[in-house]
Amino acid sequence: MRRHQSPHAAPLIGLLALLLLAPLAALASSPAEETRRLHAFLDAVYEEELRFSPEYLTKLGRRDLQDQLDDYSEAGELAYLEWYRDSVARLGDRFDRGALDAEGQLSWDFWHFRLERLEDNWQFRKHPYVLTQVSASHTDLPQLLINYHEVESEADMLAYISRLEAFKRALGQMRQRAEDAADKGIRPPRFAYDYVIGQSRELLRGAPFDSSGEDSALWADARAKIDGLRERGVIDLERAEALQQRTREALVNRVGPAYRALIAWYQKDRSAAPAEARGALSLPDGKAWYANRIREYTTLDRDAKAIHALGLQEVTRLREAMEAIRRDVDFKGDLAAFFTFIREGERFYYPNTPAGRQAIIDETRDYLARIEPHLPDYFGRLPITPLEVRRVEAFRERDGGAAFYEQGTPDGSRPGVYYMHLSDMRANNRTDLQTTAYHEGNPGHHMQVALSLENTGLPAFRRNVWYSAYGEGWALYSELLAAEMGVYDDPYMQFGRLAAEIFRAIRLVVDTGMHAMGWSQERAVQYMLENSAMPESQVRSEIERYLVWPGQALSYKMGMQHILELREQARAELGADFDIRGFHDVVLGGGSLPLPLLSRQVEGWIERRSAR
Repeated sequence: MRRHQSPHAAPLIGLLALLLLAPLAALASSPAEETRRLHAFLDAVYEEELRFSPEYLTKLGRRDLQDQLDDYSEAGELAYLEWYRDSVARLGDRFDRGALDAEGQLSWDFWHFRLERLEDNWQFRKHPYVLTQVSASHTDLPQLLINYHEVESEADMLAYISRLEAFKRALGQMRQRAEDAADKGIRPPRFAYDYVIGQSRELLRGAPFDSSGEDSALWADARAKIDGLRERGVIDLERAEALQQRTREALVNRVGPAYRALIAWYQKDRSAAPAEARGALSLPDGKAWYANRIREYTTLDRDAKAIHALGLQEVTRLREAMEAIRRDVDFKGDLAAFFTFIREGERFYYPNTPAGRQAIIDETRDYLARIEPHLPDYFGRLPITPLEVRRVEAFRERDGGAAFYEQGTPDGSRPGVYYMHLSDMRANNRTDLQTTAYHEGNPGHHMQVALSLENTGLPAFRRNVWYSAYGEGWALYSELLAAEMGVYDDPYMQFGRLAAEIFRAIRLVVDTGMHAMGWSQERAVQYMLENSAMPESQVRSEIERYLVWPGQALSYKMGMQHILELREQARAELGADFDIRGFHDVVLGGGSLPLPLLSRQVEGWIERRSAR
């Protein structure tokens, strides 16, 4: 799942402004009414927060600030932190936590939790690698314009052009932060430089940047949007030609030079980057930095060695389950041979052709259709936002890249999209397809994100912020839940589900191994190959991802374990009164909660059902 989370809130109205300014004594004092007032306040300040990300406003389907790009500078990051500190001070001035009901106290604590994370991260602000194949703002900007910036009027197209003109400032800020980090001895591995250089060059391939005879991705998109305006009669031919000329000038004079400057710096600095990739321990204050990443991505304060031990334990358990399937299909070799059979067997791959790529998409859609009739038995609420399956656009597609989900809009006007990298068909084993469909689609990311966005009973920030331990933990839990629904009828697909779970357990081992225990990149690759049936190209892509994104790979299994522990706690305490639909609704009903707050939410549900 890919998100940058900052979200949708309705514009402020006069009544809300009066409510926020009313003195505390003038307000009714019941906990429920105080909570409503708190949530109105949080919606108002969250609307202020959204102003820090014009790009995210566009992703939400809004046209506020649609002629601007985000501020990528360190000064911009500090301005946001200072604003957030002030918002917490205002919260304390206006409200007494003890006067709120349980839901209000949860929102209060959640808003404070976010500041704690921001303060913790600020001290390590130079450590996150600025641009890599994963933290790829250099490709996110074109994607924003192509996929999210809708053009229905001339003003929309003028805003599009203004954003193109802002590329020079935005990419320059990214480059400056990369330079500042390099001055502190903080550089990603050399392979990340190659990704940034290659992807940037790809964006400059075609007109108007060269004379190769085809249009670049941005120029093709802009022309199509201008042509659309003319075809609908919004503008005439003369105005369309003028807009095309302005777009071409922005691409040639602003976008092209910005990417060339980025490429030039990364080429110049490439030799200083480590050719042999190393983990967080190789960086200044690396041990403390990795501990920060564990807190960030698990929302828990856990020791790297304990996480490593859990990973080893889970790998052992899941290997035993995989052995059982090997025996069930009467495979004569050992588990390592079975891995090789699945990894290399032609029956498990579609051909490297347009028809083969379409077959993968069609099979994925079939799996999503298969689970639909089962969902009402496990969920009280289902999303209204539609779901689509698409191939990743050529300019950001990577061999072996992981599938991902991008959210739709709360009103359902833009669907949620499950994206698949299909450039390397040997990185797409068919035994993975069913499980990944449920992880990225329903009941995984799509259901989770859409239900959150559609839940107008929550304050806006809780509908939209994203915590990886919750989000990825739920998606991995969804893979197991799909099996519990009985939708797997092929042992090889069941093996694929176990392979997906052991993959996340392996992540606990290799991420902590590389970032806390000195493992080499090659040792991590070999460990994953020995314990999974994943193609080697995908394994190497995954290990590269963990090297540039420390800690994030921990969130999946740690989050899933936490949700399973909460489910077993609820079963044990409620007995015959346990309701799986109610459990899922409460887990999905509070937004993307940090795991300690999710525990509190579920425990409150248990108490209410017990009392009833």
